[in-house]
Amino acid sequence: MSIGKVAIIGLGLLGGSIGLAVKARAPGIITSGYDAEPQVRERATARGLADAVCDSAAEAVRDADLVILCVPVGAMRAAAGEIAGALAPQAIVSDVGSSKQSVAEDLAAALPGATVIPAHPVAGTEQSGPEAGFATLFVNRWCILTPPQGADQQAVEALADFWRQLGAKIEIMDPQHHDLVLAVTSHIPHLIAYTIVGTASDLEGVTRGEVIKYSAGGFRDFTRIAASDPTMWRDVFLHNKAAVLEMLGRFTEDLTALQRAIRSGDGDTLYDLFSRTRAIRRGIIEEGQDDDRPDFGRSDHGA
Repeated sequence: MSIGKVAIIGLGLLGGSIGLAVKARAPGIITSGYDAEPQVRERATARGLADAVCDSAAEAVRDADLVILCVPVGAMRAAAGEIAGALAPQAIVSDVGSSKQSVAEDLAAALPGATVIPAHPVAGTEQSGPEAGFATLFVNRWCILTPPQGADQQAVEALADFWRQLGAKIEIMDPQHHDLVLAVTSHIPHLIAYTIVGTASDLEGVTRGEVIKYSAGGFRDFTRIAASDPTMWRDVFLHNKAAVLEMLGRFTEDLTALQRAIRSGDGDTLYDLFSRTRAIRRGIIEEGQDDDRPDFGRSDHGA
């Protein structure tokens, strides 16, 4: 099974990056795109995010071998409903959502009989919109596929090969396990960042100007994460509720233990934890999932 045409529904950071990456790394593949916002379609056309930016989702998916839904997870079912009657018989329908169990259920309900293989490229920035995309976003990043039981293995391999062409590394995972893992590595960190930045801005004894003026490196990193798209992250938390709440409970227990250590002056406990977490950071860099340069390598990703 080969992929000759890809339809991208949603032309923000991820959708735009897919379009640019296909042009740069798989120029033999034709791309079409659609976004629900007319202004976004205009800006996507100006940037050349797809070979053709269409006025409807149904037009974009016509004759496509692969359709990728790049919309917030809360909008997946509605987006799938828009294309249900226009899909080619051979089309693979996938997505880029950060929660997989709910997406699998929504797509299966909206597209009965279609070949649905959910996916999650673990890549992104705090930026959003069609201007945010860049062609190298997926290079050396993991793309996790969560095919349903009994999925067409040729279709799974075709989707995996597509993402490899964009530079990604492939992992196959059960959707429930994906949601638990990503709750730890992505969702809870975002929730913490939103909370810390919100708390700092609400402190009565500290002015907003002081928060901005005296922000140290750690706080600035949190503000970068907390600048992420609010619609997308609202939907992630609501659609991965069980895993997020489970991990949040564990985090709360660990935070309480740290609170006790600080109150009692237990420096050994603090030192042991900080040493273990430092090792995790080194492992992430060695795995190639981040950069040890001062700007984390974010300034040279290109357009």
